[in-house]
Order: sequence, then C-alpha cells, then structure tokens
Amino acid sequence: MAQELADQECEACTSDNEPLSEGEYAEYLAQLDDEVWEVVDDHHLEGTYAFEDFRDALEFTYEVGELAEEEWHHPDLHLSWGEVRVEMWTHKIDGLHKTDFVMAARMDRIHEEYAPE
Repeated sequence: MAQELADQECEACTSDNEPLSEGEYAEYLAQLDDEVWEVVDDHHLEGTYAFEDFRDALEFTYEVGELAEEEWHHPDLHLSWGEVRVEMWTHKIDGLHKTDFVMAARMDRIHEEYAPE
C-alpha cells in the first residue's frame, strides 16, 4: 500500500529543481481535501479551512505554525473569525514542489481534529 502523502517526508529542494507541472502535481492535489485546496495559476496552493469559532481557527493557526517551524516550510496564513486561509508555494523555485502538497496534507490532518462532532 502506498504511503499517505501526510506521512511522507518534507524534502528540501534546491534552486536546481523545477516547479511541478500540472501533470506532475495533479496526483498530489487529488490526495488533498478538495473542498479546501486548489492550485492557482500553476504556481501556488490556496486553501480555506472553516471553523466553528475564532478560538478553533486560532488554535489551528498555532498548530500549523509549529509544523511550519518543524519542517522549515512556512505558508502564508490569514486568520479571521471562523476560517483560516492558507497560501503556499516553494519560494526557492517560485512554484510548487512536492513538499507543498505534503504540508497541505498534514494541515488537512490537523484540521480533522476540529471537525464538529
């Protein structure tokens, strides 16, 4: 059985790497929450997570911040009441890398903790 995207390593890229093409990233995108994530202009991931209140959105933002520091891969986070919007790409290559999708899958996993019962 293939390893889930969220369980894969965040691999550092080099400036020699090329951004992923649509054909290359489509497989990874299909493994993300399709109600949250989209690829914009073949350049970056954007996602919006919904929450019951501000506190849960804030806690999620904190957990994603901890993950970002651990992996040294930092998304742009936009916190507001009941939602967190995320923008992410690999700045070193000015486009998408597999690591962006691994991070998004990990965020999806974190968000599952906040689903209403």
